[in-house]
Amino acid sequence: MFDRYEAGEQAVLVHIDFSDDSSKEDLQELQMLVSSAGVNAVEVITASRQAPHPKYFTGSGKAEEIANAVRTCNADVVIFNHPLSPSQERNLEALCKCRVLDRTGLILDIFAQRARTHEGKLQVELAQLRHISTRLIRGWTHLERQKGGIGLRGPGETQLETDRRLLRVRIKSILRRLEKVQKQREQGRRARKRAEMPTISLVGYTNAGKSTLFNTITDAGVYAADQLFATLDPTLRKIQLQDVGQAILADTVGFIRHLPHDLVAAFKATLQETQEADLLLHVVDYSDEQYMDNIDQVNDVLEEIDASEIQQLMICNKIDRMEGVEPRIDRDEEGVPIRVWISAQQNQGIDLLFNALTECLSQSIVQFTLRIPPKEGKLRGALFRMNCISAESYAEDGDWLVDVRMPTSDWNRLEKRSEIDLSSLVVKH
Repeated sequence: MFDRYEAGEQAVLVHIDFSDDSSKEDLQELQMLVSSAGVNAVEVITASRQAPHPKYFTGSGKAEEIANAVRTCNADVVIFNHPLSPSQERNLEALCKCRVLDRTGLILDIFAQRARTHEGKLQVELAQLRHISTRLIRGWTHLERQKGGIGLRGPGETQLETDRRLLRVRIKSILRRLEKVQKQREQGRRARKRAEMPTISLVGYTNAGKSTLFNTITDAGVYAADQLFATLDPTLRKIQLQDVGQAILADTVGFIRHLPHDLVAAFKATLQETQEADLLLHVVDYSDEQYMDNIDQVNDVLEEIDASEIQQLMICNKIDRMEGVEPRIDRDEEGVPIRVWISAQQNQGIDLLFNALTECLSQSIVQFTLRIPPKEGKLRGALFRMNCISAESYAEDGDWLVDVRMPTSDWNRLEKRSEIDLSSLVVKH
């Protein structure tokens, strides 16, 4: 329905350096994104500004320079390393006489190419429709035309209004189907909790080596490549841990700085594997010069999806690219593992990783007896939904005495959401 550029085209890249740190993007990352999309970058245009220009995002002189570069290089598309407003996109397209994409549109296009499962395709389509809905004016040549002809006169619905209505209907349809997927995932998670099977979720910046590590641990054969967003659809596998038993390891989509909100919303069902995990393995490419920045970006997204309270074990990956670094475990003052140095590709330090996982998961279960007054029935209901009640009895005054056993991360999350101080309900033995 909408005009989209084809992979393999010639592109002019535009990168603006802003003085404000929150608006800064990485040019090298844009080039990797473009390469991942299968596009050939023929020219890179850079500039410095204090703030975006309201009409062209860049200044009018720089916009003319971009248009000249398009004509000179015979480019098919201009790709900005920044989010553009719909009006800025339209103005630039009118000037350059070619398709203009912003950072969000580029990431959406990569996701559309990579989606393999039914759920992944639905999630990408939802994100694309939400993004396109603000840019509908460019989708057709007849947008402002009133409907005419026998049987169509009267309401005067413009083609633009029709398109918007059709989009809303499609978005509602996708949301209903994704809701079903979410319920199926929820059932699987409840079954795993009943079986007291802990879940470990791999998180990290895109291209940090999560899928390579996942394959090394599980022999799953998941697609892994040195490109951004190689993994889109989540994969779950059972692993065996000493003293813990079976656990579920989940490989998830990588994060990126300024991840589009439409994508975070669309991938809610997928990201729930991360939200409900007992332990997060935060995989970091320590050979990357910007690894500290990437760690902050991942933690920002974890905060956004309400997963920041979950226990983290940092995996310092790709040590084979660093000099003088051997596999090891770093511990905190209490002796709990906080970092494991490994090379997933070279299979270095994997045994240390398993040792750290065993230690973290054996310490990450809490057991309490809670004394819940009758007026707090809502809390008791929440505990039953979490499948964490092992026994229940009544005190003489009518309070519930509830024995609970749950992952520390679930307890921390419950404490954060609860309106009362849960520690005051814990019975001291």
